Amino acid sequence: MKLSANWIRDFVDLTVNDRRLAEDLTDVGLGVEGIEGSGADTVFEMEIGTNRPDAMNHYGVAREAAAIYDLPLKQLAKGTPSDVPSAATSKAALAAEDSSFPITVEEPNLCPRFTARVIHNTRIVASPGKIAHRLQLLDQRPISNAVDATNYVLWEIGKPTHVFDADLLEGGRIIVRKARPGEILKTLDGVERKLTTEDLVVCDAKKPVGLAGVMGGYDTMISDKTRNIVIESAWWDPLTVRKMSRRHGLHTDASHRFERGADFESTILSCDLVAGMILQSGGGEHVGDVVDVVSKRMDQAPVLLHVSEVHRILGRGLDAGQIFRLLKRLGFALVPEGQDDAQFWVHIPSWRLDVEREIDVIEEIARLYGYDKFANTLPSYSGAVVEAPHAALNAAFRERALALGYSEALSLTFISHADAEKFSALPPDTKVLELENPLSEEASVMRTSLVPGMLDMLAWNLNRDVPEARLFEMGNTYLSRNGEREELQCACLGATSQAVRVSLPVGGALDVSKGEHAAATEAFRGFKGDVEDLLSDFAGCLTYDRNVAEYFHPGRAARAIVNGASVAQFGQINSDVAQARKLRQNVFIAEFDLDRLYKFGLRPAKFQPLPKFPAVERDFSFIFADSVSFGQMQKAVAAAGIGELREFSPVEIFRGGSISGGNYSILLRARFQAADRTLREEEVAQWSVKIVAALTELGGSQRA
Repeated sequence: MKLSANWIRDFVDLTVNDRRLAEDLTDVGLGVEGIEGSGADTVFEMEIGTNRPDAMNHYGVAREAAAIYDLPLKQLAKGTPSDVPSAATSKAALAAEDSSFPITVEEPNLCPRFTARVIHNTRIVASPGKIAHRLQLLDQRPISNAVDATNYVLWEIGKPTHVFDADLLEGGRIIVRKARPGEILKTLDGVERKLTTEDLVVCDAKKPVGLAGVMGGYDTMISDKTRNIVIESAWWDPLTVRKMSRRHGLHTDASHRFERGADFESTILSCDLVAGMILQSGGGEHVGDVVDVVSKRMDQAPVLLHVSEVHRILGRGLDAGQIFRLLKRLGFALVPEGQDDAQFWVHIPSWRLDVEREIDVIEEIARLYGYDKFANTLPSYSGAVVEAPHAALNAAFRERALALGYSEALSLTFISHADAEKFSALPPDTKVLELENPLSEEASVMRTSLVPGMLDMLAWNLNRDVPEARLFEMGNTYLSRNGEREELQCACLGATSQAVRVSLPVGGALDVSKGEHAAATEAFRGFKGDVEDLLSDFAGCLTYDRNVAEYFHPGRAARAIVNGASVAQFGQINSDVAQARKLRQNVFIAEFDLDRLYKFGLRPAKFQPLPKFPAVERDFSFIFADSVSFGQMQKAVAAAGIGELREFSPVEIFRGGSISGGNYSILLRARFQAADRTLREEEVAQWSVKIVAALTELGGSQRA
C-alpha cells in the first residue's frame, strides 16, 4: 500500500529525511519497498504484514516512527470544531424527541459495538484541495466531501466508516442482523447480490442497506441531493467479514482491515473525525450526541512478562528499566508484579490485536531495540548432528549446475489446475493435491512439476530485459496416491536460447546464417551438453531416446536414461506453449527425477595419470537409417570389447545429396590408447575391423 511521508509527519516532528525514515521503518518490520515522488509529494510503497492492521494507515506508522526516535506522538483532534452548531443551539434543530437515532443490534457477538452520528442540513460539494490531493497521492479517486471524509479517515487512522443518506433510510433507524432468505442487496458497485442467512447486514426498517464491513448499499448512497447524513463506525467480527468477502468476491479497503481486526476503541473517534470534515466543508449541524451501542467489551487480557524469559531469548543486554521504556514507547502499559522488577503485567493497547502471548511482547522489545544490537550466539545443543538425506548428492548436483553458469532460483509451490494437467503425466492411481483455501485459481493445487514455475521465472527475466537467463531449481513435487500424500524430489534446468548460444565454446558459436532450424538444432545440442555434464557426476550408463512430453518440441527434445531408468527429459519448449506464456524467445527446459537418479549414487572419482604413449585416431563414415540413433551405435561398439578404445564420438552428420531419403551419413571417430606401450598398426587395424563389423551388423553401410 502507498502512504504519504508528509502525512506521517503531521503526527510526529521528525528530523530525519524521508530516505532514512524509510530505512528505519523497514528495520522494525514495516517494509518500505520503494519511494516515489519528492518533497511534500513523497510516497512510500509499503509492505505491511497481515498481522499489523494497526500500521496500515498514517497515524499507525507515525506511532511506530515516534517509538523509533523516542519522540512524542501528537494526539488526534477529538470531536468537531467549537464553532460548528449542534442540535441544541441551531435554529434548524429538530425537536428533542426526534434527535436520537435508534440502533438495534440483533447479533451482538458479530457486532459488539456500533457507533453513529447524525448530521443535518449539510451540502455535498467537492473536497478541499488538500484532502483531494492527499487521496490522489494514494491512488484514491476523490468523489465528494462526505465520501472522501470516510476514505481520508480510513487512510489516516485505519478505521473504516460509512455514510448513509439519512432520508433514504426507511423508518429512520438502523438494525444489524443476519440476512433473510431471498433478500437482495445492490452494493455501491452497482451489482445486485443475493444474500444468504450467513451474511451479516446493516438494515433500515425494511431492507438491507449495507454488507457489514465489506461495502455499503447503492440505494442509500450519498448523492448531490443528500442533505442529511448518518455516519456509521462499527466493530465487526473478522471471521464473518472474511467469509462474506470471499462468498461475494468483494475485497475492499474496509474488508481488508476488518477481517484482520480493527481498533475497538476507535469507533467514536472515527465518527467525530468524519463528522468534523463534512461540517467544515459542507456546513450543517449535529443532531443529538453520538450514538454508541456497546453490546460487549473487547478488552484484551494482560500478558505476564518475565524478565528472565526476555534474557533467555534475547540475551542479557537489556535490564528491566530498558524493557519498561521500550514497551512504553510502543503504547504498552506495564504494572510490576510483586516487590521486585522480575516480572510485569503488560496491558495491551486496543490497536494491537496481534499481541496475545509473552513471546509476542518479547518480539516487540527485540524489533524496537534493534535485531542488529544483539550478540550472535548459538543455542546450546547436546544431541548429534545428523546430515540430511542425499546431502552429498544434492551438493554435487548444485555445484555442477552453478559451475555451468546456472543461478539457483525458487518458484512458488502452488500452480493452477491447468498447469498441473499440461505439465504432469500422473499415473492412473494418483491425483493432484488441492488446497482447501487457495489464494487464487492460478495457485490452487500443490505443484506436480517444476516446469510451470521455471517458465514463469524465465518469462519474468525476459520481460525485464535479461535475455541470457540460465536458472535451476531443486525442490519437491506433490501428489496423492491411494489417499496418501507423496513428495518427490526433482530438479529443473531452464535457459533461454540466447543464454545457450553464449555458453557455446569458442569455435562452436551458433551460426544463425545456417537458417533458423539449424541454429535451433545447434542450440539444443548445446543445452544437451549441459544436461550430460550434470549427469556425469552420477554412476551408470547414459543413453537417450525421444519419448518426451507433448510440451517439448518434437525434433529438439530427448529423454535421458541411466541403466534403463528414465531420469530426465529435456529440450526446447513447444512453440504453442511458448506463445501462450508470452516467452520472447525460445527456451530450453530439463526436468530431473532426483529420486531415481540418486539411486545410482555418485560416480567414484578415479585418478589416472596422463598417458605416456600417444593415442591413435581412426574415422569411420557410415550410412544409417533415420531410426538408428548414435546411442545404439555406442552400445554396439562397446559390445565389441576393445579395451584400448578410449573414446567413440560423432563428428559430422550429413543429409541430402547422394544420400537417399530416410537415411543419413555420419562420420564417427574412435580414439585408441594403451597405458603401457605404443600401439602397432596391425592392432589398430584389427580393432577397426571389429568396429566396422559391429556397425554393419547394426544396419549401417560403410562409405568408401
